[in-house]
Amino acid sequence: MKNNDNTKKTEEEVTTMKENGSDENSSGRGIPGPTNPMVTPLLTDLYQFTMAYTYWKAGKHEERAVFDLYFRKNPFGGEYTIFAGLEECIRLISNYKLSEEDIDFIRSCLHVPCEDGFFEYLRGIDCSDVEVYAIPEGSVVFPKVPLMRVEGPIAVVQLLETPFVNLINYASLVTTNAARHRFVAGKSKTLLEFGLRRAQGPDGGMGASKYCYIGGFDATSNVAAGRLFGIPLRGTHSHAFVSSFMTLDEIKDKSLRKKVSKSTCKDFVSLVQAWLSKLQRSKSLRGVFAETNQSELSAFISYALAFPNNFLALVDTYDVIRSGIPNFCAVALALNELGYKAVGIRLDSGDLAYLSCQARKIFCCIEKEFAVSGFGKTSITASNDLNEETLDALNKQGHEVDAYGIGTYLVTCYAQAALGIVFKLVEINKQPRIKLSEDVSKVSIPCKKKIYRLYGKESYPLVDIMTGEDEPPPKVGERILCRHPFEESKRAYVVPQHVEELLRCYSAGTSGKETEPLPPLKDIRERCIQQLEKMRPDHMRRLNPTPYKVSVSGKLYDFIHFLWLNEAPVGELL
Repeated sequence: MKNNDNTKKTEEEVTTMKENGSDENSSGRGIPGPTNPMVTPLLTDLYQFTMAYTYWKAGKHEERAVFDLYFRKNPFGGEYTIFAGLEECIRLISNYKLSEEDIDFIRSCLHVPCEDGFFEYLRGIDCSDVEVYAIPEGSVVFPKVPLMRVEGPIAVVQLLETPFVNLINYASLVTTNAARHRFVAGKSKTLLEFGLRRAQGPDGGMGASKYCYIGGFDATSNVAAGRLFGIPLRGTHSHAFVSSFMTLDEIKDKSLRKKVSKSTCKDFVSLVQAWLSKLQRSKSLRGVFAETNQSELSAFISYALAFPNNFLALVDTYDVIRSGIPNFCAVALALNELGYKAVGIRLDSGDLAYLSCQARKIFCCIEKEFAVSGFGKTSITASNDLNEETLDALNKQGHEVDAYGIGTYLVTCYAQAALGIVFKLVEINKQPRIKLSEDVSKVSIPCKKKIYRLYGKESYPLVDIMTGEDEPPPKVGERILCRHPFEESKRAYVVPQHVEELLRCYSAGTSGKETEPLPPLKDIRERCIQQLEKMRPDHMRRLNPTPYKVSVSGKLYDFIHFLWLNEAPVGELL
């Protein structure tokens, strides 16, 4: 529904819309539609519609069902996951409506002459009677714990399965990947997401930029994501830019105005050349700088003339030590003389640990010899197919990198293809249901549940516990028995120092319950950072992390196994 209010939006309102990926097209509930226009009611598997028809034909379509959305194993060999994608799910159900064109297409796909009454039913479908309870987006979550509980008419909720799984799976996977890169890099390093060109299409590129930002990255190169989500943008120039210049004669306008006065340096090129000559004669550098590539110098000067406040040079087009760094330093020192401060260099090839250390030594020598305050702290950015293992190796080798530009391995989640989100029926018409399997890890936990996170004396989370909906909540200071859902011998008593209920209502349906607002992207990011800081270090480490405990109450444990025995067929030996 278009906003017909003719009053102008305030700057704060516009900023909030950008942070949320909003536009002016929203439903009557005031929640905009999905960020991606491809997310429609047809973004589902065909069998969801075949089941919906069967439910309708059997008269079961309005039966009240409860589904849990969860995953079975943490990704990347770790022991935690970051939940993301919830906002897009709420946007979908808040604007869920099948058009006449959609219904005509569904009719053509079912391959049998379905009754007209079914298509009339589809015309009236929305999600006004669907309730969604979820863990807040950006939270640290664990296997088997429902990230979302979806309640509503079974045919409608079934139609939501595929889009919900799709929207949560990649979002949570790439956010977790980003968080793992942040953990290895450390809090002090700047992380830049450079993955758009290598992402799986524009949808993957946009999602990666959004969810890497939630996971702890500081900025993206993706201009569209910057505009839509309000993510900070970073980027300067490529090797092609450097190699496109040939000589200094190509620079037509050589003038550059001083930053703090009205006077102008009429020949910035000559100023740079003078500084390069000083560097080549420097005693402290001991002849490190000799003749440099002049086409590279021309490119650097041109970029500095265009962006004197944001000069960051890619220094590995020809030779990092012999050409790239001296050319950068000459331009940076010339800028400094005019009142500007260069940002730094980017290394995109070679031995990043060694080159960053050499660059830092040179910067420090220049600061000392030429009395240029702060030059030794000039920023060094590294790129070139970096991943979690590379960052860890750099830390072990010792390096001077301040920022990392990471692309392919980050946005494609190269180390793991998918998270493995599932959507399982746990109750229908208030009757608990269970899905059994010879693989115990695939057995579902039945009935509508509440979930609590129990904290210990050191304020770290100790265990997540699931209870039946009608059970009393755990209490601070009172001992509670926590049981593994399926293994009888795994159990422990916990005396929580703090209890946090995890599931919150994001869509109330017709229940009249108060719903949680959808927070801005920056708040989701901040939640993710804070949640990770709460975790015990041994759960977070890269190698052999301690498994986090997920449990059920004693009462729920007994009920699971009672239902399991009642539902499992009894064999007969002949």
